[in-house]
Amino acid sequence: MKKIIAVLLLSLVMTVQAWAEIRVGMVFDAGGKNDRSFNQSAWEGAAKAKKELGIYLKDVEPGDSSAVEEAMRAFASEGYDLIFGIGFANATAVKNVATEFPKIKFAIVDAVVDLPNVSSLLFKEHEASYLVGMIAAMRSREVNNKRVVGFIGGMEIPLIHKFEVGYREGARRIYPNIEVVVNYVGNTPTAWNDPAKAKEIAKAQIGKGASVIYAAAGGSGNGLFDALKEENGRGPCFPKVSKGERVDKCVYGIGVDSNQNYIVPGQIITSMLKRVDVSVYDAIKKVQSGDLSGGIHVYGLNNNGVGYALDKYNRKLITSKMEKVVNLFRKKIIDGEIIVPDKR
Repeated sequence: MKKIIAVLLLSLVMTVQAWAEIRVGMVFDAGGKNDRSFNQSAWEGAAKAKKELGIYLKDVEPGDSSAVEEAMRAFASEGYDLIFGIGFANATAVKNVATEFPKIKFAIVDAVVDLPNVSSLLFKEHEASYLVGMIAAMRSREVNNKRVVGFIGGMEIPLIHKFEVGYREGARRIYPNIEVVVNYVGNTPTAWNDPAKAKEIAKAQIGKGASVIYAAAGGSGNGLFDALKEENGRGPCFPKVSKGERVDKCVYGIGVDSNQNYIVPGQIITSMLKRVDVSVYDAIKKVQSGDLSGGIHVYGLNNNGVGYALDKYNRKLITSKMEKVVNLFRKKIIDGEIIVPDKR
């Protein structure tokens, strides 16, 4: 009996050791892992994998794009099992290092690297942006017979155009004549981390009558939240009803990637969820079981890879009628009845 117990204990120890041997390296883009948006979502997925799957996890925030490839090569040289490049800007580095180390698995978020040892994790951001565009239009207020909503993009690239186009189409589904004011923070990677510029843009859009603003701008989106607090005050800004009519002078924001509703409670009507955390966790779990394959992996409404956030912070801002309408169109998109465009 003692011999059987000893064998079982040894087997258990070996199993734990085998699981713990999985080493994952993560290299972030310019926003850094605490951007409360895209990068943070990736980090949360990896942290969950560390807690639940017992992996060894190490990350690098290069800050300088020239250091990205060096960081990845260091992970590869040490024999890490899976190396992540977070963000399309890391695609060239992933391609170069993955070519040099063909037996090591890599994953890139928001880009395609056509190598057998690279998993390309892509998202249908336009689908969820369509839904939050509908919410924006329904929450917008009419001033001088006109409705206006805003969009703030980070770096002006085709990827962020997907957010913009989906948002515009969703808003127009509710009000065909709604005006969508669009501005971008910039044309270089610094656009992801310039909240001062985003705040300036938000204030300008408010000046043009925008009553809801959606920011798909990484860390720069924090500038929108600052603008909301200055415009509305720091407390919740729930609409009121007087004499049967809605009285609502607030300006609302829409978060992106992670659930950002908590940042300015009662002033962010929802957040477009891009479940980078889910894709990262899935990739780690698959590499641990030996099932991770190269190629393109797509996350959309159909597999809960994108969506919108509804919680205690915004529950009073989204009525049951609004929720019913949005969920109806969510189903239409999943069923293929509506094809949301992803290009201008």
